[in-house]
Amino acid sequence: MNFLRLPFLVKLTMVTISIIGLGYLLALGQSILAPFFLAFLMAMLFLPAATFMERRLRFPRSISTMTSVFVMLAILAGIIYFFGSQLSDFSKDLPHLREQVTTVFNNLQHWISKTFNVKIDEQLDYINQGLNKLLSSSGVILGFTFGIFSSGFGFIVFFTLFFIFILNYRRILNNFIVTVFNEKHKASVQEVVTEIRVMTKKYIFGLCLQVLIVSILSSIVLTVLGVKYAILLAVLTGLLNVIPYLGICISLLISCFIAFATGTPSTCVYVAIGYIAIHIIDGNIVLPFVVGSKVKINALFSFIGIILGEHLWGIAGMFLCIPAIAIIKIIFERVEGLKPWGKLLGEEEKPNKKKKSYKISKNITLKEMD
Repeated sequence: MNFLRLPFLVKLTMVTISIIGLGYLLALGQSILAPFFLAFLMAMLFLPAATFMERRLRFPRSISTMTSVFVMLAILAGIIYFFGSQLSDFSKDLPHLREQVTTVFNNLQHWISKTFNVKIDEQLDYINQGLNKLLSSSGVILGFTFGIFSSGFGFIVFFTLFFIFILNYRRILNNFIVTVFNEKHKASVQEVVTEIRVMTKKYIFGLCLQVLIVSILSSIVLTVLGVKYAILLAVLTGLLNVIPYLGICISLLISCFIAFATGTPSTCVYVAIGYIAIHIIDGNIVLPFVVGSKVKINALFSFIGIILGEHLWGIAGMFLCIPAIAIIKIIFERVEGLKPWGKLLGEEEKPNKKKKSYKISKNITLKEMD
C-alpha cells in the first residue's frame, strides 16, 4: 500500500496516532532514553578524538573509549567542583544576604506605601497569604528537590554507560543502521547517518563555544557593575542560555534578584540592560556564526520543542530538544513523503542566494566510524 496515494484524512489520522504513540513511548522511557540521547550527542563530539587515538596513536578501541570517558568525567567533575565551591561561599553569605534582603524589602514597602497609598499592614497580609500557599505545598517542593538529586545520580550512571557502549560499538551500530534498509536505499541512509554525525558534532562544539562566550560577556557586565557572585552567575547564565529563549530569561531574573538583594535597585536595572545587550549580541552575532549555521530550525518549532521537551523529559528535554528536532529534520528531508515536514521545521529560504549543496565524503565517514 502506497502511503502517498492515501486520502488526506487517512494520512492525517495515521500521522496523529503515530505522534501520540511515539510521545507516550518517549515519556514512558524517560529514564533510559534521555541519558541515551545525551550520550549519543557526546559520543559524536568525542568521536574524532577516539578515532585519532586509534589510528595515530595505535590505541586499542577499549583504551581510546576509556580515555574519552575519563576526559569527559574530568570535565564534568570540574564543573561540579566549581559550582560546589561557589555555592559553598554563597551559603556562608546567606545571613548577610538575608539582612540585605530584609532592608531592601522594608525600603520597598515604605516606597509602595507612599507611592500607591497601600498600608504596610495590607502589604503584609498579601505576603502572608502567598507564604501560606507556598508552605502548604512544601511537601511537593521537598519531594521535587529530592527527586532531582536522586534521579541525577542515576542519570549520570546511565549516561556514562551508554557513552562507553556507543563509542565502543559504533561500527556495529553504523553497519546495522545502513544494512537494515533495502540495498537501493543504502547510499541515502549512509548520507543521512553521515550528516547527522557531522551536524551533532559541530552543533555540540558550537554550543560549548556559545556557553563560553556568553559566560565571558556576562562576567564582564556583572563584574563592572559590582554584582556579588559575578563568576557564578555568569557561568550559570552561559549554561542556561543553552535553553533557547527561556534560559536567558531565567538567568536574567536570578541575576537581577541577586543584584537587587546585594546592591541597589539601579544596579538591578543596569543588570537587566546588560543582559538584554548580551542577548542581542548572542542572537545576532554569536548564534548565527557559531551555532546557527549547524542547526537551521525556525523559532516557532524551537519554542514548541522546548515545551514538549520539558513536558516529556523535564529539564533534560529542554536541553536536548533542539538537536533532536535537527536530527528529525535531516531524516524528513531525505524521505520522499516527509520533505514538506522537513521544510516546515527549517528556516525560510532567502531569495537571491544560491543554496549550497551539502556533500560529504563517504569514505571518510566509514573510516571514522570503523
